[in-house]
Amino acid sequence: MEERIRFVDHHGQQILLVDVTNCTPAEMIEIGRLVPSYVSSEPRGSVLLLADFTGSKFDKSAVETLKQATVFDRPHIKRSAWVGTEGMPKVFYDNLKAFSQRDLPTFRTREEALDWLVAEEKVASGQ
Repeated sequence: MEERIRFVDHHGQQILLVDVTNCTPAEMIEIGRLVPSYVSSEPRGSVLLLADFTGSKFDKSAVETLKQATVFDRPHIKRSAWVGTEGMPKVFYDNLKAFSQRDLPTFRTREEALDWLVAEEKVASGQ
């Protein structure tokens, strides 16, 4: 499952891609437990994270694992974006946002999410 978590480059910026596409709840739990080790090894407030949930199935246990990961990761996250949340019940998404006290913006495509993640970086560097 670790192959689903990797750093990718987008317009010169490093983004941690968490690819949970087409996962079962059990697979999502496994991946969710691995993500904090990647995020916490990076400086606080530095990680740009893209999570892609396209085609995944959600249950209460998977969402509980996501809740724990989003809270644990919070100090290290600069900005995060989610794709493919259409299959996630709204009550789960709202619960995740409230519990983690994080903004979890969603996008229709990976490309839109990637562009949004690096947009502020480009402005800050004068590009």
